[in-house]
Amino acid sequence: MTATAGIGYGDAFLPGLVLLGLAVAILPWVDRNNPIARFIALAVCIVLAWQYMLWRIFYTIPPISSRADFLAGVLFTGVEALSMTGATASLVFLTRVRDRTAEATRNLPWLLDRAVAPLIDVLICTYNEDAEILERTMIGALAMSYPNFRVWVCDDGKRAWLGELCRKHGVGYLTRPDNAHAKAGNINAALGKLANLADRAEFVSILDADFVPSTEFLSRATALMREDDVGVVQTPQHFFNPDPIQNNLGLSKVWPDEQRFFFDVVMASKDAWGAAFCCGTSSVIRFDALLGIGGFPTDSVTEDYLVSLRMRQKGFRTVYLNEPLSRGLAPEGLAEYSGQRARWCLGFVQICRGASGPLKFGNALPWVDRIMLCETFLHWSATHSFRLLGVLVPALYLIFDIQAVHANVIDAIAHIFPYFMGQMAIFMWLTEGRVLPVLADVYQMLCALEVLKSVWAGLLRPNGQKFKVTAKGGDRSKRFVQWPLLRIFLTLAAISAFGIANAFLFNPARALAESSAMALFWTWYNLVVLLLASLVCIEQARPRRSERLRTGDPVQMTWNGIRIDCLSIDASDTGMQLETDIAPPLGARVELAFADIATSAEVVRKTPLGVGLRFAEPITIKTKMIQYLFSGRNSNSVEIIDPRTVFTTIMGRILT
Repeated sequence: MTATAGIGYGDAFLPGLVLLGLAVAILPWVDRNNPIARFIALAVCIVLAWQYMLWRIFYTIPPISSRADFLAGVLFTGVEALSMTGATASLVFLTRVRDRTAEATRNLPWLLDRAVAPLIDVLICTYNEDAEILERTMIGALAMSYPNFRVWVCDDGKRAWLGELCRKHGVGYLTRPDNAHAKAGNINAALGKLANLADRAEFVSILDADFVPSTEFLSRATALMREDDVGVVQTPQHFFNPDPIQNNLGLSKVWPDEQRFFFDVVMASKDAWGAAFCCGTSSVIRFDALLGIGGFPTDSVTEDYLVSLRMRQKGFRTVYLNEPLSRGLAPEGLAEYSGQRARWCLGFVQICRGASGPLKFGNALPWVDRIMLCETFLHWSATHSFRLLGVLVPALYLIFDIQAVHANVIDAIAHIFPYFMGQMAIFMWLTEGRVLPVLADVYQMLCALEVLKSVWAGLLRPNGQKFKVTAKGGDRSKRFVQWPLLRIFLTLAAISAFGIANAFLFNPARALAESSAMALFWTWYNLVVLLLASLVCIEQARPRRSERLRTGDPVQMTWNGIRIDCLSIDASDTGMQLETDIAPPLGARVELAFADIATSAEVVRKTPLGVGLRFAEPITIKTKMIQYLFSGRNSNSVEIIDPRTVFTTIMGRILT
C-alpha cells in the first residue's frame, strides 16, 4: 500500500503545477521584506519539505528482509532527514530580516558632531600577499573620510620591503617574532602593542590584506556603536573579481558570487534574531570588549565567529550593517575556493567541540546561538554528505541492484514535485534569484569532499589543526586544469553513465523495479551537475592582472584639440573603457578628465561601444585611481538576475 494509491500522472503533477501558478501570480507583487509575507511563504516551504520527508521516512525505506537495501535506505534517509532538519532551522531564521541603514544614518551626528571623534585603529592583516594587493588596501584605507583613525599593517611575513612600503604611505608597520595561532595570533600581538600606547583607541577595525574599504566604511559602521553593549559591527564582503564558478562558467556578468546569498540574505536574518557574527574582515570592534575576552580566540581557525560568541557570553552584541562598504578579492582558483570553505567548516566543528559549543551548558551561550551552531554543523556535515550520496545511491541501484529508495514514479512525483516547485519559486522570490537549484548543487559538489574531510578532522582532532591562508594574487593569465578534482568528478560521472548503460543497455533481461525510472532521471540530473562541476575544474585564463570595476561616469576626452564627451564603462588603475561615438584611431594619444583626475592615455583597442585606453603614466595617478574606484560608488555586482540568461550562458559555455 502506498501513500498515493489510485492516482494517475496528471493527478500527481497537479499540486506542484498549482503551487507554481500561485507563486507566479502572487509573489511578484508581494514585498519580500514584509514579515507576515515572509512567514507565510517560508511556512509553506517547511510544510512542503516535511510532507516530502515524512513520506520518505514512512513509505520509502526498504523492508528489513532485504538487508542491503534496508541498510542503504536507513543510511540515506537518515542523512537526508538530518539535512532537512538543518534546512528547516534555516527557513525558520529566514522569517525575520533586519536593515540597519536608517539607524546608521540617524547615529552619524552622534559620532561625527563631537569635538574629537573616537580614535580607531585599522589593522590590515597580511601573511604572503604581494605588494600590489597590499598597496591598494593601504591607499583605500588612508582615503577613508572618518576624522580620527590610524592604519597599521600587521605583517606575519616579516618582509622588509613591506616595511618600506608602509613608511612610504605613512602607515604603521607591526611584526612579531613568531607566527603562532596564525591570523588570530597576528591580531593579538598587534592588540598587545596598541593597548600600551598613550592614546589608546576606542575601537579597532579589521581588514584582510585584499579588502579595500570605501570612504564611508568607518563612519557608517562605527555609527552603530552608539549603544554600549554593541561589541562588533560587521559589514558584508563584496568582491570586485569573479569567483571560480562565475569565471569558469562564464557567468560573471549574469550571476552573482556565491557569498551574496549569505551576506545579503542570511546575515540580515541572523541579525534580526540577535545572532549576527563577526566575519573577520570589514568589521569594527570595541577595543575594551575585545581585550575583555582575551583578544581573538585561538581555539578555532574561524576565530572571527568565536569572537562574537565569546563577547555574547560577556553581554556584548554583534550587529550587522548590510551595506557594500568594502570590496576584496574572491578566491581566484577552485583549489583556493574549496580550501577556504573547508577551513570555515573546520572552524565551526572546532567551535562545536569546544568550550563555546552548543551542547556545553553553563557557558552562558544564548539559545538562539546554540540552535544556529547546530544548524551550521548540519549544513557542513549532513547536507554535503547528502549531496555525495545523491550521486552514489542511484548508481548503486542501477549497477548492483541495491535499492535504497522503494517508491513508484507516481508516488515520487506526488511528493517531490510540489516540494521542489514550491521551494524553487519561494526561494527565487525571497533571494531575488540568488539561489538556483542546479547551481546550488554544483557549489556543494565542488567542495563536498574537502568539507567532509574537515568535518571528520574537527570531530576526531579538534585541537592542533593549522590555519591555511587563502592564496590571493599570482599569475592567472593561462588556462589551468584542476586535475585532482576533475578526476573525481569524471569518475563519478563515469560510474553514473555506466549505471544507465548497465541497467538499460548491457543487461536488458534484468528485472527492474518501477523506481528505475526515478533512478534514471536522478542519474541524468547528477550527470548535469557533474558536467558543470567538471567545467569549473578547467580554470579559464584571467588576462587582466588589474580587475576592472564598472563605473558609468561622464568623461571628457580631448583628441587633436577636439573635446569629446564620453561615458566610462569600466576602469582599473591602469586603464579605462569609454563609450563614445567619436573613436580616435589606435595608438592615438588623448587627454582625459573625470572626477578630480586629469591624465593622458593611449587608445589600445576599438570596442563595439567605443575605445579601450591605457593610461600613459599609471604610476602617477595610481593613488587617485584606487581612491576613485573604491570610493563606494563603483561595483561589479550583478543586481538583476534573469534565470533564462543564466541558463543560456551556461549552455554557451558547455557548447564552446
